[in-house]
Amino acid sequence: MSTRHPGAADPPAGTETAGTGTNSTETSSAGAGAGSTETSSARTGSTGAGSTGAGAGSTEASSAGTGAAIIRAPESTESARGAAHYHPAPPRPAGGRNPVGLGLPGADTDQAPPPGAAPAPGAAPVLDTAPAPGAARVPSTACETGTTRETGSAPAPGTAQEPDVPQAPGSTVTAGAGRTSVPAGATGPGRAGATAPVAGEATRPTAVPTDERYARAALTRILEPGDEHGGRWLRRLGPVELLTRLTTRTGQDPELAGVSPRRLEGLRARAAVARPEADLAAVAACGGRFVVPGDPEWPSQLDHLGDTRPLGLWVRGGPDLRHWALRSVALVGARACTPYGAHVAAGLATGLAERGWVVVSGAAYGIDGAAHRGALAAGGATVAVLACGVDVPYPRGHAALVERIAEQGLIVAELPPGDHPTRSRFVLRNRVIAALTRGTVVVEAEYRSGSLVTARHAQRLGRFTMGVPGPVTSGLSAGVHELLRGDALLVTDAAEIAEHVGDMGDLAPRRRGPLLPRDLLAPTAARVLDALPSPGTTATVTDLARAAGTSVDETLGRLYELHSLGHVERHGAAWALAPRAARRPNARRGGA
Repeated sequence: MSTRHPGAADPPAGTETAGTGTNSTETSSAGAGAGSTETSSARTGSTGAGSTGAGAGSTEASSAGTGAAIIRAPESTESARGAAHYHPAPPRPAGGRNPVGLGLPGADTDQAPPPGAAPAPGAAPVLDTAPAPGAARVPSTACETGTTRETGSAPAPGTAQEPDVPQAPGSTVTAGAGRTSVPAGATGPGRAGATAPVAGEATRPTAVPTDERYARAALTRILEPGDEHGGRWLRRLGPVELLTRLTTRTGQDPELAGVSPRRLEGLRARAAVARPEADLAAVAACGGRFVVPGDPEWPSQLDHLGDTRPLGLWVRGGPDLRHWALRSVALVGARACTPYGAHVAAGLATGLAERGWVVVSGAAYGIDGAAHRGALAAGGATVAVLACGVDVPYPRGHAALVERIAEQGLIVAELPPGDHPTRSRFVLRNRVIAALTRGTVVVEAEYRSGSLVTARHAQRLGRFTMGVPGPVTSGLSAGVHELLRGDALLVTDAAEIAEHVGDMGDLAPRRRGPLLPRDLLAPTAARVLDALPSPGTTATVTDLARAAGTSVDETLGRLYELHSLGHVERHGAAWALAPRAARRPNARRGGA
């Protein structure tokens, strides 16, 4: 259905617009009775009309152009806890002013008019149209590539238009460049009812201006992860102003206090060579995106880190990071782990994945790798938080594992594409793992293990901290045991972990030893049975009555009761233990 906005001028001849008119209305439903309404107003004049009738879908007014209204399928809600990973198409963000000296797209062009401002006399309304022949296309989001399109823009001639919403079961959705087609409506890893993600698709909603996104991308090249001074500058000045001061000014700056002049000059040297447009193109080429505070996909629990909060996160993979982080657990431990530790980590990850939890770790050797493999083996969800760029497979021996995680889960990093890890970056990466998840489980760790750093971050942030005990003779478990002597919780399986981090009533089963037949005997019968001599030896009723401290008649009655239950047997006037009753369960095999 096509409508005209009152007072809107006709588009130029030969211009293709979204849908069939200036205002294009596309209605799709992700399921019967789906529901929330979301309005995005990146430009003025956008209007949204809700649909009527039973089971109406969600309404999102995408304001990529003046008066454009597009009805989209509903985004997954928090109550689903990441079960549905559908990503509706975003409005095209308004262009912003460029930081000086970086050559960022959108400088003094493609500006959105201020709210309430009328267009210039004789000027045509701003429309999302296909670029003019030979003109370079300005990407509207961090992850746009030539295989993706903006909301409201016409597809390139000869290319198939990708659907914005999941199609009916049986149809297929192309999963971007270099990816195979997946059935629409297919479920994601370990998440019932989840929509199959489309890797690298630049159709995620955003309310962050383009200049701010580019400034944050540049700052990830300039500031080290967890830089408190940089976080304080960012909080006071904002990303665009901070980048401008680092790229255009020299000497001391009173707003950039807290560091030495030499350190400030080093940051300015980094700023001079920062090229955020190249980094955004690199992450888009590998099917990724750049998520910043203010994006719907941004995990708000990272804000608990204060001034050490990440400037942004470079993400590879299709699922929604925020939804997955709502129900996630970190499994960390020693790199040089024992077979016992690797077995326990894989079992915990498998059990958590089967319960619908997302396993988060660092993709390192040892416990991290075992945790990722356990979740992947169960067809579950897993997230790897790297201390390098998302396109750098580290360690090299886990290159295949990292690629599989990118296909089935998510790869997350603070550092821009191409950056390599350092010793300090590994330690600083751990705070992101702790803040991103509901709780942290340490499987094996020495006294100086980096896994204990993750656990201490989790404790400071008020997250659950858990540990798996090991042999007291193992130095690899000494750090875990020290953690358990403090405020950490002892866990041995996935059910106990879910009891701590899960919802109310999600309790682990009560555990006890096996129930033996003699446990059901009455106290007098149990005393008579205990009074019987060792197997192969008999005793009279009088002797048994004296040993049990009861009368002869009571003893005889209990002996016949025990005989009917198979505990004793009679040999003339004497009694003896039955061969079956003489056997005891093997406690080391759980009573089996």
